[in-house]
Amino acid sequence: MDTHAPLIDPFARPITYLRVSVTDRCDFRCTYCMSEHMQFLPKKDLLTLEELDRLCSVFVDMGVRKLRITGGEPLVRRNIMQFFRAMSRHLGQGLDELTLTTNGSQLSRFAGELADCGVRRVNVSLDTLDEDRFGKITRWGRLPQVLEGIQAAKAAGIRVKINTVALKGFNEDELFQLLDWCAENDHDLTFIEVMPMGDMTENERLGQYWPLSDLSRRLEERFSLTPLAERTGGPARYVRIDETGQKIGFITPLTHNFCESCNRVRMTCTGELYMCLGQEDRADLRTPLRASESDMPLRQSIRDAILHKPKGHDFDYSRQHVSGQMSRYMSHTGG
Repeated sequence: MDTHAPLIDPFARPITYLRVSVTDRCDFRCTYCMSEHMQFLPKKDLLTLEELDRLCSVFVDMGVRKLRITGGEPLVRRNIMQFFRAMSRHLGQGLDELTLTTNGSQLSRFAGELADCGVRRVNVSLDTLDEDRFGKITRWGRLPQVLEGIQAAKAAGIRVKINTVALKGFNEDELFQLLDWCAENDHDLTFIEVMPMGDMTENERLGQYWPLSDLSRRLEERFSLTPLAERTGGPARYVRIDETGQKIGFITPLTHNFCESCNRVRMTCTGELYMCLGQEDRADLRTPLRASESDMPLRQSIRDAILHKPKGHDFDYSRQHVSGQMSRYMSHTGG
């Protein structure tokens, strides 16, 4: 078997997008992502920055064109810019895009360096523009710090996309305020349905669930929406608001299964490869990585793992219970 051949899963989908969690730690404790008193992994279990470099480089050589760095909060990992600088060498040499998802808290500190490393876009998770609500949902976060970081990214020439988790009874009334704010600041905006992950009671998660079909209907009461064919390699479907020209994304794992075009896998900071966010199947890449200086066992382990990529996830909300719920927290796999 050619271990350098492109990665193709059993359903003929090329795997060209790798999301890599570089840490399970975060300076926020968002209620839908992790518990307030998380038990974080011991340092020995985490891949070193050098090991992350080696793993990601192998994936790029095997056809990955887009690399998204996640966490936890990726920018809280010590010396993380060393890793971004290492990955930047692949841009134009197989890698088309190097990007990250962040809570924005450290962007004012790192935006310039990220831009120097070739990062052209970042996704910033932001669920509310109300300072008190922001403190409630993030537990530890400060909204002014995040807004300052977003401005720093924009000043560095990095385009910002805002990711907003739609939460019933929490940010429903901010829908049009968020739209207006993104329009004023030239940010793209993507809404995400809350996913059944982590140690949550069913009633709590069901209570948070705000289907984006309802959100979309509310938009259509005020605006004309034109569906866009554009895909960015992720799960979002996009529309254009005709009146403003804004591009709005919807990530709907529950009201619309987006698996048919899935081209991505996720790697945790411990070297576990998840072939699907909504399944528990995973492959251990840390063992072959550490067992040999040769990359051949690692390449074979990656190829074997991709052969087990499922057709789709099982996320589903019925009227009374959550199906396909994941026991791990969102922070474990990096979203």
